[in-house]
This record gives sequence, C-alpha cells and structure tokens, in this order.
Amino acid sequence: MNNSGLHPKKLEISDISAAIRSGWDTYNKTLLPSMAYASVAAVIGLLLLYNVGSFGFSPMSLPFAGGFMLIAPAMLTGFFQLALMTSTGEKTGVSTPFIAFLRTPLQTWMIAFFCAFIFLIWITDAGVLYSFIIGGVHIPYELPWLLKADENIISFWFWGALMGSVLAFIIFCVSAFSVPILFEGRGTLVQAVHASVRAVFKSFVTAMFWAALLTLSILMAIIFLPLLLLVLPVMAYASFALYLTAFPQTD
Repeated sequence: MNNSGLHPKKLEISDISAAIRSGWDTYNKTLLPSMAYASVAAVIGLLLLYNVGSFGFSPMSLPFAGGFMLIAPAMLTGFFQLALMTSTGEKTGVSTPFIAFLRTPLQTWMIAFFCAFIFLIWITDAGVLYSFIIGGVHIPYELPWLLKADENIISFWFWGALMGSVLAFIIFCVSAFSVPILFEGRGTLVQAVHASVRAVFKSFVTAMFWAALLTLSILMAIIFLPLLLLVLPVMAYASFALYLTAFPQTD
C-alpha cells in the first residue's frame, strides 16, 4: 500500500463550501446511479420508521436517524467509486456503486462493524433513557407528533443527543477520513485511522462544523425520507472532496 501523503493539511470553512459544490456537481453527473444507491438507505429508513411508529415509540425515530450517521461508513464505498470514476471521465451505470460496495475492502468492513457496535450501544442507551423519561405512552409515527413534542419528548431528545454526541464524536474521528484512505489503498487500517484522527484535530473547528452539518442534513433527510435520495449522495461526494483537500494525492 502507498501510505505517502498521509500528513493532513489544515482545512478551512471555505473548503466545506467548495466540497459541497463539488458534491452537487458529481451528483448531477451521476443522477440515476446516485439515486438508485441512496434508495437502499431510504427503504431501510422507511422500514425502521414504520416499525418504530407501529409500536408507538415515534420519539425513538430521532435516535435511529442520528444513529444512521454511525453506520453510514458501510455505504460510502459505492459513492466514492462513482466520484472517482466521474473525476476521471469514466462511464458509470446503475450497477457501479453496488459492485463497488460488494468489493469493499475487509479493513473498511472492520471500521463498519466497529461503527455498528457503537450504534448498538447508542440505541440501547437511548431505549433505556426513553423508558425512564417517556415510558409506555403510545405515540404513532405521524408528522404532528414531531411538531407538537411535549416537555418529556424534548427532554428525551436533549439528553439522548448529549449522550450520543460522545459516541458520534468517536466515530467521526475514526471514520471521517480513514474510509476514503482505505478505499484508495493509501494505508493500512491503523495508518488510516491514525491519519483520520490527526486530520480531525488539526482542523478541529472546521471538522466539527462539517460533522454538525453532516448530522443535521442527514437527520432531516431521514425524517423526510425523499430528501435522502438527494442529501446522502451529495454529502458523500462532498466528504470525498473534503478528504482529497485534506490529503491531496502526491506524485
């Protein structure tokens, strides 16, 4: 593996806007495969929301939506392949991201499994918190419940977000840049994770702004699921563009 160039550059807030513009451009060039691949996440999200609502635990929708950010790295390989092929002028098709996903390197799956483990901790803790604050009140998944959240629901969301932010921070540090590094084969698992953590702390303010923007955009997209077909690909492509800014290729 080529581990040269794993010394991160400092990122600025302006790099985020440039990355999002790049992500939007890539999305427009890969519209059909991007939407097809994102639809998998949309269907999974729909099933989760339906089941949570059918059991009357609708306030748990937000923890599940936030938890999606913890397991999202498992899907990124497909989007990164589309971004890479688009940048080199190669032809892409609907099957492109799915084939790339099936060829995800083992080391990337190790990160994905770690993220999934953290997700299980997050949901378990959120469930315990839910039982203490809200209890057995039946709240079906309907839009008005989101707009008319009472004091208990808001309290649950607040403390749940506070508790989950620690886990989310760990996941972000580990996966933000390691997944694209492994995708391009620029280092081993340990090297990629180390480089990712260094990049986050070197550009801490920018990285935290990016993490917050990612979380809020994906959260809203999962709540209003059709938006996920747009937001998920654009932010995935933007993540890849931001990675290339932090870790530019060296000759």
